[in-house]
Amino acid sequence: MSVDYKDAGVNIEKGYEAVQRIKKDVESTHGPEVVGGIGGFGGMFAPDVSGMTQPILVSGTDGVGTKLKLAFALDKHDSIGIDCVAMCVNDIICVGAKPLFFLDYIATGKLEPQQVEGIVAGIAEGCRQSGAALVGGETAEMPGFYARGEYDVAGFTVGMVDQPKMIDGKAVEQGDVIIGLSSSGVHSNGFSLVRKLFPEDRWNESFDESTLGETLLTPTKIYVKSVLSVMENHSIHAIAHITGGGFIENIPRAYPDQFQAAIKKGAWSSHNIFKLIQETSLLDDDAMYNTFNMGIGMVLIVSAEDVDPILTQLREMGEQASPIGYIKNRDSGESPICFE
Repeated sequence: MSVDYKDAGVNIEKGYEAVQRIKKDVESTHGPEVVGGIGGFGGMFAPDVSGMTQPILVSGTDGVGTKLKLAFALDKHDSIGIDCVAMCVNDIICVGAKPLFFLDYIATGKLEPQQVEGIVAGIAEGCRQSGAALVGGETAEMPGFYARGEYDVAGFTVGMVDQPKMIDGKAVEQGDVIIGLSSSGVHSNGFSLVRKLFPEDRWNESFDESTLGETLLTPTKIYVKSVLSVMENHSIHAIAHITGGGFIENIPRAYPDQFQAAIKKGAWSSHNIFKLIQETSLLDDDAMYNTFNMGIGMVLIVSAEDVDPILTQLREMGEQASPIGYIKNRDSGESPICFE
């Protein structure tokens, strides 16, 4: 009696079904720059470089981490796809790069086409929010490697910026203002700690007109279109995406060593989820600001004279934005960031 691939736990027919289920979502992200379609051996993209003097490609890759555990338990997978895109495109926008295209990788123990459809629907939504084309991906069925119903997902993006317009932090000066753009919640960082604080038996508890689990699963906010719009009208000296490492690690990555970011606590409205995390964990402020985004998902460092028009533009685009600090010269031995 023969033993085929299906006997080994890999169902090729379900793979075909998954491709058919995701086809519409994938194609919804395509514009005229996409060459070919789904199913080829490589995703092809013809970028428009007109008007650029020195186009530079900028790439980024990331995953979603242990936030996936909530998606498994709550059987909600589309928001995870948005997270996957957000973690990549929010990084490359920090140098001013417009995302061009995106690819995904989904690995699972047992392929469930409906589950894959949900993940890719979220990825497609993230691509639409950021203006990127979903040009390809890979779904791997790996029996015995992942528990039933579980998977991992990773994303890869490529963007482009004209070198003279690239944001590298060199324009930062003393007196510049730090503008914070509100996060949608915890985003996709710190979930190993979050899950330790709030085990699965608490995820159905009521919290802020929802449940704790749904609140934690809220997808990462994508800032690409708002930042690109500001770039068209104003000079941005530096940008930082607040991810793992929180304020303390990420903001200093955006400017030269001779400067210090002074952050004014209480200058923005934070989410109740961070208050609950701190009350439950008993962490001090330093540990919280070194782990979570604390209600700010991205910061822009700009000249003081540009603050008001930039805030107006951001708010017109639906962003909750506030001045949260300023840049000052850093003395020898001082930390690159301080809190006031």
